[in-house]
Amino acid sequence: MPNKLISMQEAVAQYTWDGMQYAHGASLSVGSDSLAFGREMVRQGRKNLHVLSHCCAQQLNLLCAAGAVDRIETAFSGLEVYGFPYGLRRAVESGRTVVEDYSNLNFSLRLLAGAMNWPFCPTVSGYGSDQEWRSAFFPEEYPCQRKIPEVADPFTGKACHVLSPLKPDVAVIHVTMADLDGNAIMLGSEWNRYELSRAAKKVVLQADLIVDTGCMRQYPNLVRIPDVVVDAVVYWPMGVWPQCSTGLYDSDEEHMYDMNNAMKTPEGFAEYKQKYIDSYNTFAEYLEVIGQERISKLQDTTTRHLMDPYRKWILSHEEIATLTDGRQRG
Repeated sequence: MPNKLISMQEAVAQYTWDGMQYAHGASLSVGSDSLAFGREMVRQGRKNLHVLSHCCAQQLNLLCAAGAVDRIETAFSGLEVYGFPYGLRRAVESGRTVVEDYSNLNFSLRLLAGAMNWPFCPTVSGYGSDQEWRSAFFPEEYPCQRKIPEVADPFTGKACHVLSPLKPDVAVIHVTMADLDGNAIMLGSEWNRYELSRAAKKVVLQADLIVDTGCMRQYPNLVRIPDVVVDAVVYWPMGVWPQCSTGLYDSDEEHMYDMNNAMKTPEGFAEYKQKYIDSYNTFAEYLEVIGQERISKLQDTTTRHLMDPYRKWILSHEEIATLTDGRQRG
C-alpha cells in the first residue's frame, strides 16, 4: 500500500476548500476530535463551510469564531461544564451562521445511511416535534416538509418518517494510532467515527501516534478504520488538545475554559489565534506552545495502561521522518 503520511499544511491545502461540506467528530466536548486540523484550517483562511458536527467540540467553536462557517448540522451544541461555546453563539446571534438540529440518534442514523449508500433511513426519533417541523435551512416553511418527511411504509402502508443520508465532501477523523497505509485504531468512545469514515467522500486521519503495520496485524479486530477508506494520514502528537485522547492524555480543563472565553469577542479570538495558531509551523513547535510541563501533567493519565499492548510498535519522530523521506519533520 502507498505511504499516505503527509504534513498538516499539505493535508489542509489539498483536502479542504471554501464552501465545502466538512465533517469532524468527537465524544462530547472533551472527546478525541481533530482539533489541530481545525486550527490549520483557520490559519489557511477557510470560509463558507457547511460543517457536520455530531457533537459540538472546540473545533466547531473555533471555526465559528473565525467566521468560517455558514451552515451547521449538529446533534449537540454545548461544551457541557465549560459553558456554551461563545464562538458558535456569536456566529449564530450575528446571523452569520445557521444551525440545523437533530437528535443524537438521528445524526447517527444519517451517518449510517451515508455509509451504507442508502437513499434515506427510517427513524422513530425527532418527528412530531420542532426537530421535524422547524428547519433553519428552510425557515419560512412551517411545518417543514423536507427535514424529516413522512412517507408510506411500502410493506404496511402506515406512515413512516425518514432521514436524508450524510455524505460529507471530507471527514477529518482523529485516531489514537495509524500506520503509514491508513489503518487505524481508536481507544475510547468512537462516537460514530466508524460510520463517518465510510460515509465521507474523502477521509483524512489525524493521528497521535504512527505505528508499524505489525500492530494492525496483531490486533486486526481493533482496526475500525481500514486503509481502503483513507486518503491521507497526518501525524500530530497532542492533536486533540485541550480535549482528551484516551490512553495518552487527559483534557486540559484550564485551557478549555480559557479557550472558550477567548471566543467571546473578535479581539479575544484574534489574540488566541496569534498565540495558539499562528505561532508554530511544525508539531514540535506546537508542542513547545503547549509546554512540556503541561504536557507531562496531562499525560499522567489513569488510562495510560491502555497503551501497554501497543508500545513496541510506536515509531519515533526520527523513524517517521526517515520513512517519509523527510516530508514530516519535527
